[in-house]
Amino acid sequence: MSVPKFFEYVDQHQTDFIDRLRKAVEIPSVSSEAARRPDVVRMAEFLVSELKNLGASVETRDVGIQKMHDGSSLNLPPVVLATYGNDPSKKTVLVYGHYDVQPAMLEDGWNTDPFKLIEDDEGRLLGRGSTDDKGPILGWLNVIEAHKNLGLDFPVNLKMCFEGMEESGSEGLDDLILLEAKKYFADVDAVCISDNYWLGTTKPCLTYGLRGVSYFHLTIKGPGRDLHSGVFGGTVHEPMTDLFKVMSTLVAPDGKILVPGIYDKVAPLTDEENKTYDNLAFEMNELHSAVGSQVNIHKTEREVLQHRWRYPSLSLHGVEGAFYNPGDKTVVPAKVIGKFSIRSVPDMETEDITALVKKHIESEFAKLGSKNTVHIECSHAGKPWVATPNHWNYVAAAKAVEKVFNVKPDMTREGGSIPVTLSFQDALGKNVLLLPMGRGDDGAHSINEKLDRSNYIQGIKLLGTYLHEIAEIKA
Repeated sequence: MSVPKFFEYVDQHQTDFIDRLRKAVEIPSVSSEAARRPDVVRMAEFLVSELKNLGASVETRDVGIQKMHDGSSLNLPPVVLATYGNDPSKKTVLVYGHYDVQPAMLEDGWNTDPFKLIEDDEGRLLGRGSTDDKGPILGWLNVIEAHKNLGLDFPVNLKMCFEGMEESGSEGLDDLILLEAKKYFADVDAVCISDNYWLGTTKPCLTYGLRGVSYFHLTIKGPGRDLHSGVFGGTVHEPMTDLFKVMSTLVAPDGKILVPGIYDKVAPLTDEENKTYDNLAFEMNELHSAVGSQVNIHKTEREVLQHRWRYPSLSLHGVEGAFYNPGDKTVVPAKVIGKFSIRSVPDMETEDITALVKKHIESEFAKLGSKNTVHIECSHAGKPWVATPNHWNYVAAAKAVEKVFNVKPDMTREGGSIPVTLSFQDALGKNVLLLPMGRGDDGAHSINEKLDRSNYIQGIKLLGTYLHEIAEIKA
C-alpha cells in the first residue's frame, strides 16, 4: 500500500513542492554568463542543503576551469553527487539533471519576471528553469521527502548526479564520469534522466533516442578597429558582409543543409522504423501551438517528427561583434562571429561533421576574394544517442506511466541533445532512460518557459512509481 500513501502525500503537499521550485527558479543560474557564475554556484549550494536536510549523503566535485572566448578563465560550477540508500539487496538507480538554465530577460518578451515563479490562471508555473531542468530535479527530492516523512521503505538505492554546465556544453562532466565509472558509479544498475518533454500535450512518453549537436563559431576579421561607414564604407572589405554571404551558404529556407557530404552518413529509414511513427499522440496543431505560428516546413505529422528526430538540421543562432541595440549606429565592425549548430543523427560522426563544415566554409570564403581572414571552430560536439527500449528500465517506466496516467506511453526519439546520455551509456555500460516530466509546449529555452502544475505533481508521482516498479522487477 506504499504507492497510494505516496500519492496522497504528494497531493497534500503540492504547495510545499511548488515553494521549493519557486526558491530554485529565483536563483538565476545562467551558466553561459560570467556575471551569473556565482548564482550557478549558489544553486548548487541550494541543492546540497536540500539534499542534506533530506538525509542524503552529499559531496561536490570540482571539475576544473573554463576558458572563455575572450581569453579569461572561470571556475566551473561543482557537480553535486548524492546518495540516498545503500542496501545491497536493492537495485541502484542513477538519476541525472542539471541546475543551470538558459539566459532570460524580461525585455526578451517575457510576460513576467523570468526569475520569479508565477502560477497563472491556467495552472502554468512560469519561470526560467521551471521545466528545464529544475522542476524535474526537484521531483526526485520531493520523492525522497515523501517517503522519508511517511516512514516508507525507499524502493531502490538512489544516486544523483546534478551538474551546472549542461546549457553550456557540460564542460568537465565527461571526465568526471570516466573517472568515477568504476568508483562512485560502480554499483549503478540503470540510469534515468528527466530532462526532456512529452511529444505533445496530452500523453506521456518514454524517449530512447536523441540527436547530437555540434556548435560552431565562424569568425571573420578585417580592420584593426571598428570603422565609420561614412568614412570607410565602400573602401574596405567589411567582415559583416563576408559573414552574411558565407552563412547564407549553410542552409536553405526549406531546412536542407547545403554543406556537401553532410547527409552521406545518415542512417537510412527502414520500413520497421517507419512503422514506429504510426499512431503517435501528435497533431500538427500542437506544433503550431508550441511555435506560436503556422510556419512549419513539412505538411504531415510523420514528416515533422522524422525531421525532428532522425534527420540532421542546421540552425543559425546569432552574431557577436555587430551593433544590435535599439537605435541607429553606422559602425563597420572590425570582427564578427557568426554562431550556428548542426543537430546530428546516427550514423554521423562529430569529427566528420567538423571536417565537412570547415572545408565548406573555407571554400565559400575563398570565392569572395576578400582580404579579411576567416576562422571556424567547433566549440563543443555531442554525439547522437539511441538506447534499447525493451530493457527492464523501460518496462518499469512504462508500467509507472500506466499507473499514474492510465495510458500506455508513446515510445519516442527527440530532436534535442543531451550528450551525457551517451556518456553514461558508454562509460557505465548500463541502459539509459529518458523519462520526461514536462509537456511539448513548455517553451524550454524560449520566453515564458513553464511547467504545468499538473505535470509537476503527476510527474513527482511518476518518478516515485517508476522506482517502485523497478523494485518489483526480478532482473
